[in-house]
Amino acid sequence: MREDHWFRNARLGLFVHWGAYSMHGWEPSWPLVGGSAAFPHGQDVPVATYYRDVLRFAPPADAPRAWLAHARRCGMQYAVLTTKHHDGFSLFPDPDGELGVGRVPGGRDLVADFVAATRDAGLRVGFYFSLSDWHHPDYPAFTDAMRPYALVAYPRPEPERWARFRTHLLRQLRHLLTAYGPIDLLWFDGGWERSADEWGTDELVATIRALQPDVVLNDRLPGTGDYATPEQALPAHPPDGPWETCVTMNHSWGNVDADRERKSVRQLLGMLADTASGGGNLLVNVSPDGAGRLPDWQAERLDGMADWMARHRDAILGTQRGLAPWQFYGPTTRRGDTTFLLCPMRPQELVVLRGVHGRRITGVRALGTGVSLELELRLSAVDRLFGRDPVCDVLVRVPEAALDATMTVIAVTTGANGPLVSGPA
Repeated sequence: MREDHWFRNARLGLFVHWGAYSMHGWEPSWPLVGGSAAFPHGQDVPVATYYRDVLRFAPPADAPRAWLAHARRCGMQYAVLTTKHHDGFSLFPDPDGELGVGRVPGGRDLVADFVAATRDAGLRVGFYFSLSDWHHPDYPAFTDAMRPYALVAYPRPEPERWARFRTHLLRQLRHLLTAYGPIDLLWFDGGWERSADEWGTDELVATIRALQPDVVLNDRLPGTGDYATPEQALPAHPPDGPWETCVTMNHSWGNVDADRERKSVRQLLGMLADTASGGGNLLVNVSPDGAGRLPDWQAERLDGMADWMARHRDAILGTQRGLAPWQFYGPTTRRGDTTFLLCPMRPQELVVLRGVHGRRITGVRALGTGVSLELELRLSAVDRLFGRDPVCDVLVRVPEAALDATMTVIAVTTGANGPLVSGPA
């Protein structure tokens, strides 16, 4: 991925988990295999019960437009929809007529609706696609007799059946990559059940690159990937290359009402600040119900994020990594000659920058309020007498009038005087 690629500095995106399971308030797919410890509020549903009502999933037209309006207000740069989860139900008309909206009476092409809404909102288009398919007979389909689910030991079919499934998988991907115009990102999942050779990664990637040369691939198709995808947590040490962490607003990817352990707006923005400071992107999940409506509490979180981003997006979108962790007590980012100090903890009287070229600073202000801030250089006696461009500590005074109710951001500008830090941070 080239250095100026849009994905590297996108910083914020929308993840949408939506499917027939949304009608029941279930986790996606996992209930049919008995649940998973990774989803503490998930369900355990017999296979027949899980699939019984899937052909009733017929949400109204243009349901995605409300989600994308929220995403745009938040400053999100891309959106990713679960076009097919592990349960095999596709939100697009399957070219082989398999399970999905194409078999729903009066059903819509929900992927087409999503693509149109995403483009109209000015965001880039991403498709989640599960490689595994717990419904397809040649995968083979999961049955209650196969419980407990074996994470990496899923049954292998005979070679001719597996060849048929791989052909089916390739046709699905061809449809997704030819029916909707330019696609910006493919978000694979489910790859843990097979090896790269079994999936035919080389053939898949060659087909993908031939059909969509500029598409970005995550790292969950074994043997390939343009970026890393930690899940539900921030890495202790940010990866050197492009990366993205995907998070839910509670513990669940689906619209699970029993899961009331919900992240606050401040928690979500704190994760965004830490992610941007580490040079990554945060993909925030929403889980519409069966009619495509966002839960009120998720809409409230997005509104809160949008309110803060309206005042502080310059510190997040299109930024690069800022200072080294030891130089400031919170996350930092950089855009051109301005370094942004993000303060998830409320500043008390002042904040301190360590080991920077203090005399290069031309201005300091609170980004959200516009209040100009006073600074003081903590210089040694020798540097005070003779240092022309010393490396020192900088004390920035932060009065009450400068504070943001959610998270204060301080912008430190050096102008034409040179960078705040010499060499890499």
